Amino acid sequence: MQAATRSRLTLVCILTTILIDMVGVGIIVPVLPELLEDLTGGSVANAAVIGGYLVFAYAFMQFVFSPVLGNLSDRYGRRPVLLLSLLGLTFDYLMMSIAPFVWYLFIGRVVAGIAGAALATATAYMADITPPHKRTHRFGLIGAAFGLGFIVGPVIGGELGEIGPRVPFLAAAALAFTNFLFGLLVLPESLPKSARRKFDIRRANPLGAVLALKKYPSVLWLLGVLFFFQLSAQSLPTVFSYFTVEMFHFSSSTIGRTLGAFGLGFAISQAVIAGPLSRGIGEPAVAMIGLLAAVAAFAGVAFSNEVYYLYLFIMVGTISGLAPPAINGVLSRQVPDNSQGELQGAVNAASSLATIIGPLAATQIFSYYTTSPTSSHYFPGAPFVAASASVAAALMVFAIAAWRYELGRRPSVADHPHAPEIPPPGQVRVAPIEDDPDDHPRRR
Repeated sequence: MQAATRSRLTLVCILTTILIDMVGVGIIVPVLPELLEDLTGGSVANAAVIGGYLVFAYAFMQFVFSPVLGNLSDRYGRRPVLLLSLLGLTFDYLMMSIAPFVWYLFIGRVVAGIAGAALATATAYMADITPPHKRTHRFGLIGAAFGLGFIVGPVIGGELGEIGPRVPFLAAAALAFTNFLFGLLVLPESLPKSARRKFDIRRANPLGAVLALKKYPSVLWLLGVLFFFQLSAQSLPTVFSYFTVEMFHFSSSTIGRTLGAFGLGFAISQAVIAGPLSRGIGEPAVAMIGLLAAVAAFAGVAFSNEVYYLYLFIMVGTISGLAPPAINGVLSRQVPDNSQGELQGAVNAASSLATIIGPLAATQIFSYYTTSPTSSHYFPGAPFVAASASVAAALMVFAIAAWRYELGRRPSVADHPHAPEIPPPGQVRVAPIEDDPDDHPRRR
């Protein structure tokens, strides 16, 4: 197989892995209430409570195991971790498709959370195969796969759910297993043995992963930026439907189309715009544009009293898709190659922690400010004000970090004294995948 073809297949495999993980999250949303009602014989309200615990179990497992899998991939390579995660997702969906009792669903969600934590490994793999100056673009593709998964997943789940509430899980299992076979055939190892490091259990936990990176102070600041940004992002999928029903009497189809349009615009910002723009004005500037757009969008949605204002600020919000890939691009430059897995484990742990806290906070705020329409503190947009404040905090932290650590400067070898040495002649090392394979004479 030619190098160019294999490189493209590798990229497709990584992006498909992420896409399938996100489709699996979204595919169960339309059918989970019906499935839980069938299993419990209870009401929709009772199903919602159980569904909340299932989300918590999934997010908590991702939070705990993201740094574990990230560190394991730094020790044993990215390929085995990714392939095992796809088998784990296959097991999860099969469990949920045949579940005769609710506790089967919890087993499945725990396994899915552990397997989904391999997102850190997939991101580290992307960093391995991509030269630093193109990482923002590639991280943007990861973000686009995320967004596309959240768009496609509920649509697939809703359509297949018309056949039966368990059918979407069988479809997700088939997708995960097909991608496992695809990866088994075309996915090479991206981390050479010479660049690996020993597994340290003290670093393979959320706190340990962060503390292990304290020798790179800029990383800690940037992890804070991502945490505040992700914390605010939870308000949209969590309370947007309730907010629009309360304020504008949206139907479920209108809500779905609105969120779908937002997801599409968000994905375009990440996959199409972020990379070229970062090459023009630099990653820090692109990140700040995205964060500013998020501040304005959340505040605008909160105070929207007409539908066209709401749509206007949702369009503004799609620009916030520039922020995550640009911040990840900056982050990947702060550590050597043999710590990319650990770094992405810490990133994924911070995002998972935000996923645990954000929905609970957003729903509690919304409930408090909408319980009594006649009260003096009635304000359905309150969660979005909190989200805007959270992004504003992220913007301030990023601005300080950018000034303090000169994040716009191209790092030199001296910035990474612990980076692995260049292997001697004759020792194989996987080279970054460039867009044009002809740039690499050794691949001809």
